[in-house]
Amino acid sequence: MSVSSIPGRRRRLNKTQKLSVAGISAMAVAALSFSLVPANADPKPEAETPVSAEPVAFASVAGTPQAKAVQASIIEQHSTAEQLVKAADLARAKKAAAAKAKAAEAAKIKAQAEAKAKAEAAAKVKAKAVAAERTQPQAASRSEARTPVYANNLDGWIRESLDIMRAHGIPGSYDGLHRNIMRESTGNPNAVNGWDVNAQNGTPSCGLLQVIRPTFNAYHVPGTSWNIYDPVANITAAANYAADKYGSMDNVNSAY
Repeated sequence: MSVSSIPGRRRRLNKTQKLSVAGISAMAVAALSFSLVPANADPKPEAETPVSAEPVAFASVAGTPQAKAVQASIIEQHSTAEQLVKAADLARAKKAAAAKAKAAEAAKIKAQAEAKAKAEAAAKVKAKAVAAERTQPQAASRSEARTPVYANNLDGWIRESLDIMRAHGIPGSYDGLHRNIMRESTGNPNAVNGWDVNAQNGTPSCGLLQVIRPTFNAYHVPGTSWNIYDPVANITAAANYAADKYGSMDNVNSAY
């Protein structure tokens, strides 16, 4: 019986195992042949005896101790071969499982690293966006502080003039400007006095604070319009003149 005929075998014996089985089989044949020769047989050749054509029966030989020993050895060798094959298969399976587990662990670590990197990148983008949102209102506030928007009315004209006056060191208050404007022109930026002495001399008083052209030109404040009827330019030039002559527009309570 060969190992390949054993039910359930999937792998063929390797070279060493085949040689072992072949050697054992040869030993078995030799043992059987030896058992057929009597121990006291004469080695000398005798006269040829007719050989019967009938087959020799080996039933008695099969039960000898030598045959049983050979048979037991063959069975043991077969069992050892199967164990070696099974051990090799188990080792390969363990190695493959270990490699698979290692690859899975590496993939897991890589995925975690990529997820962490993405999370950090998203956090940086969010932080920049938040910082930008916080900065923009502040920038807008600073811009508005530098360039305030004034209403296009008497209140807005006075407030803008006061800011320009402060920038140039010209004294005066909202109340002082408003009080003199209402007395001189009742808040009409296009008011013109055509009957006083200035008008008779050809230089009528004009604008909110009734300034004549020579005075406007002399006390014009840089950054304002050269149009004498411009409300802000008119107020600022008149306040500059009053500061020079009276110390401040606040000190003027009548025609000046």
